[in-house]
Amino acid sequence: MDDGVVIVSALRTPFGKFGGALRDCSTRDLSAFVFQHVVERIALPASEVDDIYWGLATVGESAMENGIIARQALLKAGFPPETRSMTIDRACCSSLAAVDLGRRAIRLGEARAVIVGGADNMGRQPFYIPAAVRWGWRRGPLAAQDNLHELGYPGFSPVARDTGAVAVEFHVSRDEQDAWAARSHRRYAEAAAAGKFKDEIVPFPVAAKRNAVAVVEVDELPKPDTTPEALATLPTIYGSATVTAGNAPGMDTGAAALLLMSRQRAADASVAPLAEVIATASVATAPDRLPVGPAMAIERALERAGLRLEDISLFEVNEAFAAVPLVAARMLAGTDTRRRDWILDRLNVNGGAVAIGHPVGASGARILMTLVYELRRRNAAYGVAAICGGLAQAEAVIVRAL
Repeated sequence: MDDGVVIVSALRTPFGKFGGALRDCSTRDLSAFVFQHVVERIALPASEVDDIYWGLATVGESAMENGIIARQALLKAGFPPETRSMTIDRACCSSLAAVDLGRRAIRLGEARAVIVGGADNMGRQPFYIPAAVRWGWRRGPLAAQDNLHELGYPGFSPVARDTGAVAVEFHVSRDEQDAWAARSHRRYAEAAAAGKFKDEIVPFPVAAKRNAVAVVEVDELPKPDTTPEALATLPTIYGSATVTAGNAPGMDTGAAALLLMSRQRAADASVAPLAEVIATASVATAPDRLPVGPAMAIERALERAGLRLEDISLFEVNEAFAAVPLVAARMLAGTDTRRRDWILDRLNVNGGAVAIGHPVGASGARILMTLVYELRRRNAAYGVAAICGGLAQAEAVIVRAL
């Protein structure tokens, strides 16, 4: 038997909007929840999991629990203390980087079953006060810092501004981005009405009034009535040429987990795989070139897999902004407009992060599971998921549905 790496279980919480029903849920608790459910779905004892590679990008939020969230969460979930774990920060790329690390551990024979994915609650990110306060603050105003404001990094432009500049370079207009954002909401609504997200979403319980428990069953962010005309009225943000709050995702909350096994381990456990991980790729480029990363990563993954672009049935490119999948399609197609339209027809067919939400540490795992389930529904073979991350990194994963 070819002892490749297969995905045997994949699920997520509903994604909550900024300040929504999940606003008080820590990434530790969100993570523990999906750890429990991803093994329970296939009746695998937690003791059978060798490693957990776990993405998390809103590090200030996790710092309130003193970090090492993967370790804390696996213990909270009742996993044996011998279970190894690693918490990863590669910005939005974190949970696809986790897939790559899990695949490597299995291919090297160091693990046979690995949980990968990630979580974030962006709205729980705290305000910061200067480190000097620890050593005494003698006089004058004390200003707090909000790391969610402008969503950038010290010494660099806001990512929305960089994205707008790259969009203009690739002739992706504001109107095209607004139309894509409206499409994202519409495609999501159509997929939800068809019950497509039931494969991946596990209802999440939250505390309600009077010690009651409410259950969050669906993603909170989508707005199916969104139109390009309404989006066109919104102002651009942070000095961007094209990016608005409407053609960008929210700052959201959620967790997403996949369980990887070697083919032999899955056969031994009598578990039917969902898909095989064929190839992974990581890239990085100049820090102001965020939207170009996914296409670069896809091209590298295709080369490693020995596949052509035409072998891919479906594409998932994370909508960090609506501009990102549109830039990716242009880069992959070159000057061939028919090829570009062919890609766009197969890209984010059930909507994307503009509608679903973008809890940054979880999004890579979310696009991968969405891709796998849709490939299986269509009896299609190959698909690729790609995501960009802070200061222009990117990851891609090619899978073959089984």
